[in-house]
Amino acid sequence: MKDVSGNSNSGTLYLVATPIGNMEDITLRALRVLGESDVIVAEDTRRTGILLKHYEIKKPLISYHGFNEARRTPAIIERLLGGDDVALVSDAGMPGISDPGLRIVQAARHEGIRVEPIPGPCALVAALSASGLQTDEFHFIGFLPHKSGKRMKRLESLKSIPGTLVLYESPYRIEKLLREMNEVFPERRIVLARELTKKFEEFLAGTPGELLDTYCSRKIKGEFVVLVSPM
Repeated sequence: MKDVSGNSNSGTLYLVATPIGNMEDITLRALRVLGESDVIVAEDTRRTGILLKHYEIKKPLISYHGFNEARRTPAIIERLLGGDDVALVSDAGMPGISDPGLRIVQAARHEGIRVEPIPGPCALVAALSASGLQTDEFHFIGFLPHKSGKRMKRLESLKSIPGTLVLYESPYRIEKLLREMNEVFPERRIVLARELTKKFEEFLAGTPGELLDTYCSRKIKGEFVVLVSPM
């Protein structure tokens, strides 16, 4: 069996969970690691800069997102092999969960570099825990495809999966998603969790049709975690 605990001569790649809404939703360990790392690799350096300024942490920042991760990964791996400790953060929550992170983790593992998760806020877990839906078995879908045909095909494929379904959606496509779910899951209970840990945090529950009535009656903003009850 291959040892994946890490090369003692290299630095450590830390996967640091950051707040999903409320700035206080960060662990003491995460703050320590951010302060002690040689460099912080961030999905959006401006957003991460606000967090670091709030906690008076001054460290070099490197941008690392979906459009440059392939190009940036080799240089980051080189720094790790040279002994630097690197903290990877996404805009919110845990890196690699529907956010950049998988590529650098795989590359680090391939090189025998230690990868250490610093757990903390995660929209998926926060929404599921407070949804009132089944939690002993759930399936995380992430984001659905943007194109309607592929979205419907994906939703249809989820009908027979047991347990609670959890996915992410933007406010710009939530009405479209509810209309699609009204075709695929018309009788199931849907929970929409938005603005998690923020001042206007809200959980809306009902059938897709009921939620469409609610959505159409007022403007709903904020990123969504969408949960679908089992059959």
